Amino acid sequence: MSDLLDDPIPGQNTPEYSVSEISGEVKRTLEGSFGRIRVRGEVGRVFKARSGHLYYDIKDDRNVLACTTWKGQISGLSVVPEEGLEVVVTGRLTAFGAQSKYNMNVDEVAVAGQGALMALLEKRKKQLEAEGLFAPERKKPLPYLPQIIGVVTSPSGAVIRDILHRLRDRFPRKVLIWPVAVQGANCAPEVTRAIEGFNALTPGGALPRPDLIIVARGGGSIEDLWGFNEENVARAAAASEIPLISAVGHETDTTLIDFVSDRRAPTPTAAAELAVPVRMELMAWTNEQGARLSRAASDAVQRRAQRLRDVARALPRPDSLLNSPRQRLDLIAERLTPALNRGVQNRRLQLVEMSAHLRPSTLRGVVSSRQEHLRNLSSRLSLRPIQREIEQQRQSTARLAERLDAAQTVRLERLRQQLSSTDRLRETLSYKATLARGYAVVRAEGDVVTTKAQAGKHAVLEIEFSDGRLTTGPSGRPAAKKPKPDAPDQGSLF
Repeated sequence: MSDLLDDPIPGQNTPEYSVSEISGEVKRTLEGSFGRIRVRGEVGRVFKARSGHLYYDIKDDRNVLACTTWKGQISGLSVVPEEGLEVVVTGRLTAFGAQSKYNMNVDEVAVAGQGALMALLEKRKKQLEAEGLFAPERKKPLPYLPQIIGVVTSPSGAVIRDILHRLRDRFPRKVLIWPVAVQGANCAPEVTRAIEGFNALTPGGALPRPDLIIVARGGGSIEDLWGFNEENVARAAAASEIPLISAVGHETDTTLIDFVSDRRAPTPTAAAELAVPVRMELMAWTNEQGARLSRAASDAVQRRAQRLRDVARALPRPDSLLNSPRQRLDLIAERLTPALNRGVQNRRLQLVEMSAHLRPSTLRGVVSSRQEHLRNLSSRLSLRPIQREIEQQRQSTARLAERLDAAQTVRLERLRQQLSSTDRLRETLSYKATLARGYAVVRAEGDVVTTKAQAGKHAVLEIEFSDGRLTTGPSGRPAAKKPKPDAPDQGSLF
């Protein structure tokens, strides 16, 4: 009966699949029917997973195709998918049975015509220009003769050789090369890291910071140069504290980094020429300037010497300059002796005239006048101010004496109190007071006995009480009283 139920219904040939079987069949059919294909569309959502794989959508006005680029294939892409960019992707269709979805594994991305790239470039250019990153006042001057030059380019190829060769011909400098990918998906992040890395170096460190950066690449299509149109590269170049020269492509190629760099060179060779002057030309110019300076100094010295000679010829001879003063000196010397004689004679005559006027009566009148003047002065003198001053001084002295007596009395009273306190302290500390409280001092042969063992060694002991001494031992006689020492005479404090 069961066998009859398990048998297929006669005339029904529809195959039966499990879910896994039908999913695998769909996957094989899809991959076998299409193979490697190219699909054109606009990039929609873009997502890069932590694993490094890139997930994005390609869409048109009606449908969406999910695409995947594996981590190992991203570096080979000439253009990294970006939302809104029209591209042509190349790869294979496949199905993901776990979610009943199909998608395309993409290993190549190309821009669908240069118009789309140029539109995206123009959009980025307007955005950065609106932020002021292209402003001329932001441009930094290039150092005239940089000591260290950092070059961001591919380590292999003609570009780095051309730069090094040109620098060696013009003016050899120390060069630091930061190797990067100059096209593909890794180009933009590596160039960004290189620019930021050079700026992060410490001046004078183990790896010195360059004075100038050159970002260089040879010519190519717009897709090849697209890494230098990425926004992160342009922003890194604009934020660089080190002056930066961009030399990407040929003279007709213009990338976004050219607008934000401090100087743009049409070729990598031209960038080296902008970086350093020609050493021989500089030496020739220096020699020429030195020669001109020497000639100018020599001409100036000759002109001054000629001017000095001309001025010297215009001056009179030294002998002629002294002739006139000598003559005046001779005339004065001739007049001096007669003038002195006349002066002495005049003074003698004046003395004779004055002595004639001197008479005893005149002198008596002068003496009388002086005496009268002295009497007037003496009458004005009075002892009262002096007496008043003496009285004031006497009163002041009396007050000081009273204050001194009072201070002395206070001081003597303080000394009496201190002496009394000291005496009480002495009485307190004396062992006599201890004896009065019932204690005794035991001695043997003049030494104090403090232990039982010491007392056992002596036959005769002397015990001192507060009121006298007692001798114990064979004799049984009381000890003679020790005479009190006389108290030292400390004298009167008053």
